[in-house]
Amino acid sequence: MDLGSHSTLNEHLQQTGIPSGSQDKVSVPDSGPAMAEPRVAVAPVVTSKLSVKAPEFYPSGYNQNFNQNFADSSFEERYDGYLTLAEYVQDFLNHLTEQPGCFETEIEQFAETLNGWVTADEALQELVELIYQQATSVPNFSYMGARLCNYLSHHLTISPQSGNFRQLLLQRCRTEYENRDEATRGDETTRKQFHAFVLFLAELYLNLEIKGTKGQVMRAEILQEGLRELLNALFSNPVDSNLICAVKLLKLTGSVLEDAWKEKGKNDMEEMIQRIENVVLDANCSRDVKHTLLKLVELRSSNWGRVHGTSPHREATPENDPNYFMNEPTFYTSDGVPFTAADPDYQEKYQELLEREDFFPDYEENGTDLLAPGDPYFDYMDDEMDPEIEEAFEKFCLESEHKRKQ
Repeated sequence: MDLGSHSTLNEHLQQTGIPSGSQDKVSVPDSGPAMAEPRVAVAPVVTSKLSVKAPEFYPSGYNQNFNQNFADSSFEERYDGYLTLAEYVQDFLNHLTEQPGCFETEIEQFAETLNGWVTADEALQELVELIYQQATSVPNFSYMGARLCNYLSHHLTISPQSGNFRQLLLQRCRTEYENRDEATRGDETTRKQFHAFVLFLAELYLNLEIKGTKGQVMRAEILQEGLRELLNALFSNPVDSNLICAVKLLKLTGSVLEDAWKEKGKNDMEEMIQRIENVVLDANCSRDVKHTLLKLVELRSSNWGRVHGTSPHREATPENDPNYFMNEPTFYTSDGVPFTAADPDYQEKYQELLEREDFFPDYEENGTDLLAPGDPYFDYMDDEMDPEIEEAFEKFCLESEHKRKQ
């Protein structure tokens, strides 16, 4: 290192604002008698603003007091800090929204607390309304809301004359259901609220369990009929948002609905698919929505993506396995056209390839040159290679070898 380089280093250190006199020193080695004394560079001191005494971080909307009220509390203390049932229930619903994994561990305690609090018709109706509003207004809570409704329908002990929890819930859903035709033709806000209701009803159909007369677990048949009418209402006003909601509904429940309708000898799903195809042909919906509808028809044609592995094992053949030729090599004709064993005229093209190789015996099937040192052409290339090109070629070979070993 010469004196000029040290001057450059010193200027750099001054520009970076490194303070002098720091105890962390870096010595620059003496390169010869031209150096009177070593110059010293100091390392920057990084000051952290982190502190072990910093307050605990909570995401926005997180309720710190909720877990304190629910964890390690006796039955009498579980709702001691709440003034109203609505406050208690809403806190629990928000808690499930933020931490859905807590459902299994806390739902039993929640139901037990409700049994000690919900002792009148008005309280039960308020509970139903709170859960309904959360399930239809908070994104992604429809599934959790349906699970919660199913659990409470089996574990709430109150059963007033106005109806038990499940009956009041279905009555509340019926109020929205009866306005379906107006809702599908309403403004954007009205349709958005209605679509949230539709998807919640779909989740209820999948999760709400009803015991039959013989003790068997069944789905609510009234919801099955309701979903069919909701689909008809959505397709009757085929604007983009209604069609997207119908697609979500069928993706969620299509396989279950079709199985249930087939058991009754109904072809309702065929009618739905026909309506979809008519919409694709006639409706003035966007191109993306039409593509989504066609993908739904394709999904249904594949049995809703369900795979049944009950068929006996058969040896793969070109006739029964579309992937039979997947791993076959690809060849090229003299015109550069690719072909594989799946092509009908494979034998003819492959024979042409073999005949072409007879005229070029020095090339492998994949076109790799088989010439080696000692061959006249190879020696000619060595003699005529420019030194700069030769150096670049050797560098390229070394880099290729290095990448291959990585």
